[in-house]
Amino acid sequence: MFSTIDKSNKNTQQASWEQRLLKASGRPKTAPTPEYQELKFSLHRKLVDKINLDALASIDNQKMRSEVRQALLSLIDAEPTLLSSHEKQQICDEVLDEVFGLGPLEPLLKDPTISDILVNTAKHVYVERRGLLELTSVAFRDDQHLLRIIDKIVSQVGRRIDESTPMVDARLSDGSRVNAIIPPLAVDGPILSIRRFSTDKLMPADLVERKALTQGMIELLEAAVKAKLNIIIAGGTGAGKTTLLNALSVFINSKERIVTIEDAAELQLKQPHVVRLETRPANLEGGGAVRQRELLVNSLRMRPDRIVVGEVRGEEALDMLQAMNTGHDGSLTTIHANSPRDAVSRLEVMVSMANSNMQINSIRQQIASAVHMLVQASRFSDGSRRVTGITEVTGMEGNIITLQDLFVFEKRGIDPDGKVIGRFAATGIRPKFYEKLVSAGIRLRQEVFEEVVEV
Repeated sequence: MFSTIDKSNKNTQQASWEQRLLKASGRPKTAPTPEYQELKFSLHRKLVDKINLDALASIDNQKMRSEVRQALLSLIDAEPTLLSSHEKQQICDEVLDEVFGLGPLEPLLKDPTISDILVNTAKHVYVERRGLLELTSVAFRDDQHLLRIIDKIVSQVGRRIDESTPMVDARLSDGSRVNAIIPPLAVDGPILSIRRFSTDKLMPADLVERKALTQGMIELLEAAVKAKLNIIIAGGTGAGKTTLLNALSVFINSKERIVTIEDAAELQLKQPHVVRLETRPANLEGGGAVRQRELLVNSLRMRPDRIVVGEVRGEEALDMLQAMNTGHDGSLTTIHANSPRDAVSRLEVMVSMANSNMQINSIRQQIASAVHMLVQASRFSDGSRRVTGITEVTGMEGNIITLQDLFVFEKRGIDPDGKVIGRFAATGIRPKFYEKLVSAGIRLRQEVFEEVVEV
């Protein structure tokens, strides 16, 4: 790949260096060599010294990149290291990523198959593809390099990270959610986690095609959303809760006024009348924080037809239940839980956090009257994500909230290729809320409640 030169014109040290650089520039499965990293950062420093990036800021972004690329190529030509035109373009792209983007992370952010980027200190970068983790060859020069990239991310959204505030949540321009934690809390070095979200959200038909759930399950969920039932989507981290919530939002009437409340804006509702609210962390003085609970209380004054909370994780659960019980039907939210029964238990705990004086029986009555349906999402060992249960909240028996399964996923085993096999099965039970569907003018096929699908 290197330009062919006469062996007499290069010494042994230069040949050895070129071989190591060749290995790095060819993107092998090992990290770039220190020599390659040093060349890249040397060019970066020279570029910053040579041009005035602030003066170029007023120029069109594409033209600005073109101007900087030309200046960078002239610097590369002045380097004593002999590189081919392909290698010059490659190292030029990487330096431009350092200047205008997020450095070594840029190629990963451009890869649509990657759903998570996990930086475990400067030398270890993992990604998640199709639900499975894999180690990449991407590496930062050192911890300071990684810290500069983290600082670039958080400063773009008006946040900062340092020893006094060593944890931060932020988001990228494409909506991806970012969490960073640095020393002294991170013992081995800075840690960066990026949860990416596709710009083209999955539609209900896409989820059926990917065998995340069945056509009958989608028909039931569509009817529930249109009939303005209150639905909670439960599941673990990465189980697909937000993806499912986005998919279900398609069924909301476009004439309704929707208010979304999130810690980090992830939802991609396509309706024309959507008001998006996002929490705000405390400033350096420890004041100015706006929590989900405050946004939820404020949203009740905004004449919402529906309230969609990205995730309930604290005291706002009480206000969410009260909103559901006071005329704001059709509310949707997600919660971290391993089963529908666990979701109910977590709701009880979160409501008690908001009002420790409430009796447990009163809390359960609030939940039983507010929530109509729990949808359980799970991620399996092969990386697949499925809706493993649709459960109806039927009311109270004594002081216990009663649940009944309408659909379940029965795992049967794993095939020789490591794929999870099983079946989706309706339990045959017609839900008690079916009368609400009928009163909304919705009637489901009898086959929906008898469906069995092998996957």
